[in-house]
Amino acid sequence: MTHDRFDVLFSPDTPAGETDDQTRWGGALGAGLEYGFAPNWSLAIEYDHLFMPAKTTTFTVAGAPGGPFSTERIDQDVDLVGLHLNYRWGG
Repeated sequence: MTHDRFDVLFSPDTPAGETDDQTRWGGALGAGLEYGFAPNWSLAIEYDHLFMPAKTTTFTVAGAPGGPFSTERIDQDVDLVGLHLNYRWGG
């Protein structure tokens, strides 16, 4: 699951269009390795790819009610890399 917010800006201080927040559900595929280097301690690296579906997003004029500013189809996939330092309690 990912949570997104998209904004259209003319400049950093002047928003032109905005959307509501979105939550996307999709699939994940990942792999990782873990190595025990001392009693109770291990180090791991993990890679995950999140497959998020494309979604059509309608932007409205920022700060004013009214019709759509623009409609865009946004594709989104996410690549994650994690590095973990682990301690095992009790041996």
